[in-house]
Amino acid sequence: MADFDDVTFAILKHNNACGVASRPHLLDAWKDALAGDPVSAFGGVLITNAVLDKATAEEIDKLFYEVLIAPDYDVDALEVLTQNPKRANRIILIQKQTELPKKQIRTALNGVLVQDKDLKVETAEDFKPVTEKKPTTQEIEDLIFANKLVKHTKSNTIIFAKNKQLYASGVGQTSRVDATKQAIDKAKEFGFDLQGAVMSSDAFFPFPDCVELASKAGITAVVQPGGSIKDQLSIDFCNNNGIAMVMTGTRHFKH
Repeated sequence: MADFDDVTFAILKHNNACGVASRPHLLDAWKDALAGDPVSAFGGVLITNAVLDKATAEEIDKLFYEVLIAPDYDVDALEVLTQNPKRANRIILIQKQTELPKKQIRTALNGVLVQDKDLKVETAEDFKPVTEKKPTTQEIEDLIFANKLVKHTKSNTIIFAKNKQLYASGVGQTSRVDATKQAIDKAKEFGFDLQGAVMSSDAFFPFPDCVELASKAGITAVVQPGGSIKDQLSIDFCNNNGIAMVMTGTRHFKH
């Protein structure tokens, strides 16, 4: 949760976020995060960057979850979370400030692979507009939010977001088109209207097909790293359909 400055709640399943929302109040962040995918949230890992209060604890206690992580808990919130004997197997953790490793290591046959960890967090200054239409102030905020999520989601991935809420994600697909279709289907399944939402992709679009699918669903702004020899095809589609696109120059593959 270190990438998020606002009060944020995330629900994780198999190391992917199935619900995330940033709100002025923690209870609202929880409710909107849960709305992202209440089915996958069952048995998930819950994490927030704010002190957990009683009102939020009472709502969380209605859901079966495995792990809850927060920087701290109000005393009456802990009473809610621990008073029911049926909750004995749940794990409640306090997140401590710690410096994370800057290297990642993977075993590979008879050796290991070492690479620098992806520590890049783009801001609006890192967004290079490439279309005639420029994103609005609200779209920029949502693009930043979506781009943070795409960085931490299994590749290939597409993220749809609006008003700092995860609307849907296409996760771990072998095709970016499939990831886009999955995200659109999930958004529809949980009643989200993608009109005016934004899209983030963890890698470039080799063809305009993903942008076309997103456009038909209502997406109005896109953030992607760029770098394809056919970038102009996606840019042209956006220009012809009133979509704003920005590029960051940084791919966030997560394998």
